[in-house]
Amino acid sequence: MSKTLKPGPRALALMHHFESCALTAYRDVAGVPTIGWGMTYYPAGGRVKIGDTISQEQADAMFEQLLARDFSPAVAAVAEQAPTTPAQFGAMVALAYNIGAAGFRGSSVARYHAAGDYPKATTKFALWNKSGGVVRKGLIRRRAAEAALYRSDFRALTELTHGEVQ
Repeated sequence: MSKTLKPGPRALALMHHFESCALTAYRDVAGVPTIGWGMTYYPAGGRVKIGDTISQEQADAMFEQLLARDFSPAVAAVAEQAPTTPAQFGAMVALAYNIGAAGFRGSSVARYHAAGDYPKATTKFALWNKSGGVVRKGLIRRRAAEAALYRSDFRALTELTHGEVQ
């Protein structure tokens, strides 16, 4: 069932909306060197360093590679434990991409989803609202958008992304 799932267009648009794409490495709000679509490491190995540059094509390819290799499988392992809609899968991949595969695997979102308690899983997205130990308004909105996608509330998703994700 879930092995055939992959993040759909809404999930990809959601991640792109919140990540933006930077072709020159910068420090994110937590001070971590970041490049492309919010990447802190490269698919071939190695951490992003300030001064690194990439092309748009490289950013897009690395994003797709990391989703397929690192994040979708982490979510698929959870999705195999309970019926999972494409929207739920995409929302969980978006969360995993932002908090890391290990963070996702240990999250209450993953735990409640695997148990089939979808309403509880939906509420747990909101717990991931900090970066560098500080609650961030952007993360509050991002988690609300991911939760909206998870519950297939596309109207709320559209509102939370200022009409960019429909």
